[in-house]
This record gives sequence, structure tokens and C-alpha cells, in this order.
Amino acid sequence: MTTKIISSLVALSCFSAAATEIVYKPINPSFGGNPLNANMLLSKAQAQNKHRAPIIEKTYGEKFQESLERTYLNRMVREITDVAFGDDVENSVFNQDAMFMSGDYQIQVITSTSDSITVKITNIISGEETILEVPRFS
Repeated sequence: MTTKIISSLVALSCFSAAATEIVYKPINPSFGGNPLNANMLLSKAQAQNKHRAPIIEKTYGEKFQESLERTYLNRMVREITDVAFGDDVENSVFNQDAMFMSGDYQIQVITSTSDSITVKITNIISGEETILEVPRFS
């Protein structure tokens, strides 16, 4: 019986046991993982996503109207900036009050003082008003 115990101990001693610490390394770069994993994780998430945004087709008239509104709003912002910084003040359309309707909003530009330009944006449906005051730097 002692020979069996000794042979068992000899057999066990032949196998060396090595253990290391278990270290957690996150995969997601948001939690400290490798930043190169971001594209892979995003593409996996997009491949699993079954939800798609509804595609709303617009008529030519709707597209044209949106384009006109965008162009007019860009012109208003450019004019307000020009008047606020003193460029071409004489030829500005904002030397008098101006009003513009865009969807559910009414935009009114009031040049009440020589120190500032006041823009009032009113939501026609809810009645909510936002007043912006842009100082003039002339």
C-alpha cells in the first residue's frame, strides 16, 4: 500500500501546477477596452438592429417649399449678422420690421433700438414665444 501512495505522489509531482491571476480586460472602448474594437462593435450592433426609420417621400412642392424657407432663413441670419456687426446697415431689410411665417412658427425681426436687434419667434400652435436680442457692434 505504501508503494501505491509513493507512486501516486511521484506521479502528482511530475505535473507542475501553475496558476495566474485572472485579469478582466473590457472589450468595449467606452469602458476602457481597446479603441480599435469600436468599429467592430458598431457593425455588429447595426447588423443585429431590425428597426428601420420610416422613409417619408416628399412631393416636389414640399421639397421646393422647404428649400425656399431654408434660403430665406439663411438670408435673415446673414442680414441680422451684417446689421449686428455694422456691415451694410443702410441697405438692410431690417431697418423696418420684418415678419416671416415658417410652418408653425412666426419669426418677427424688430430693430427697436440702435444698440440691439430683437427677434421674436412665436409658436403659433402653442403660443410659446422666444425672444432673442442680438447686440449691434458698429
